[in-house]
Amino acid sequence: MKKNMGKVDKTIRIIVALVIAILFFTKIITGTLGIILLVVAGVFLVTSFISFCPLYTLVGCNTCKVKE
Repeated sequence: MKKNMGKVDKTIRIIVALVIAILFFTKIITGTLGIILLVVAGVFLVTSFISFCPLYTLVGCNTCKVKE
């Protein structure tokens, strides 16, 4: 897999995932919506750690700076 996520993109995804997790575990968001958002947060964390987003590949987006 070729990296297609930059540092800013990864940082934003991690922050959003942490906020969702905090809101879920403090029971501010609950039920089906809470579970769906928690899954999205998990996907954000995984894609941030591997620096690859499959959706970016489909769309043709790349936020990773190219090393020259």
